[in-house]
Amino acid sequence: MKSSLPDELRGVMRDAIRLEYWNLFWTATIIVAMGLVLGQSQTMKTAWVEDTLGVVPPIMFLIAAKMELKGRRSKRFPFGFERVNGLGFFVAAVALTAVGLLLLYNAVVALATAEHASVGSIVLFGKDVWLGWLMIAAQLYSLVPPMLIARKELPLAEQLNDKLLHTDALMNKANWLTGAAGLAGIIGLGLGWWWADSVAAAIISLDVVSDGVKALRSSTAELVDGSPRALSSPQLSEDAQELEYRLLKEFPSATIRLRETGRLIRAEVHGVHPPTEHRHPRHYWPKEKSRAWRLAQVSFIPPAGD
Repeated sequence: MKSSLPDELRGVMRDAIRLEYWNLFWTATIIVAMGLVLGQSQTMKTAWVEDTLGVVPPIMFLIAAKMELKGRRSKRFPFGFERVNGLGFFVAAVALTAVGLLLLYNAVVALATAEHASVGSIVLFGKDVWLGWLMIAAQLYSLVPPMLIARKELPLAEQLNDKLLHTDALMNKANWLTGAAGLAGIIGLGLGWWWADSVAAAIISLDVVSDGVKALRSSTAELVDGSPRALSSPQLSEDAQELEYRLLKEFPSATIRLRETGRLIRAEVHGVHPPTEHRHPRHYWPKEKSRAWRLAQVSFIPPAGD
């Protein structure tokens, strides 16, 4: 039986899969570079953990994309794997939030106990080199690939209406905040400000927690059949609000219920009989027809007793 992924998205999905493999490759080089110069810096450890966490969204996306492309509708899965992307989004959100809170706790404890980290020197090519210079170089390197990848991810995420890919793109795009905080922490240590390291780690942790909480709110709404949410926030989707207005305009006495299954929307029109002529669900899509694939189903539930 046919896959649940709309035909219009197959080429875009393959482009996104190819990009996410590159994303994993460059993220792996960043993890290695950061890991080689961690030292005792809380900032570097926190930034390294955040970079390591960066592999979770692309891995979850790749797993979900493979299931959407290859997974077929069956008796056991009559809707195919429409919601597997939403499940991956939820798993990534939980991981981000939990680890972000743990990192924030460690940073606060280090501040409260006045933990003094130190950055020593290493012998490189026969000369003593302050490890902080290598940390700064690693931080600067960690900024470049994510920002370039994010620029390519965002348009693909919008075409696919993929919250998991979009969240990954926003995290990559905002990676400069992590880098700036990390650089400030290392320079602060070099100047003898013991607290700068922990403060920078706390700022990075708060950024991780913020990303995680926003993703958690949006992913949870989908899993409990909440109204469709926007691509970049837990707010109601503009597409869904316009669709509801379109249905109410034609069926003013009806009650409209919308829910999201992955990247698709399903609508229920309660309290009215279906129109006499046959209409494909895409007929009701209120916006540009190139995105009408989002509306997978329109069901009519007549008044009770009819």
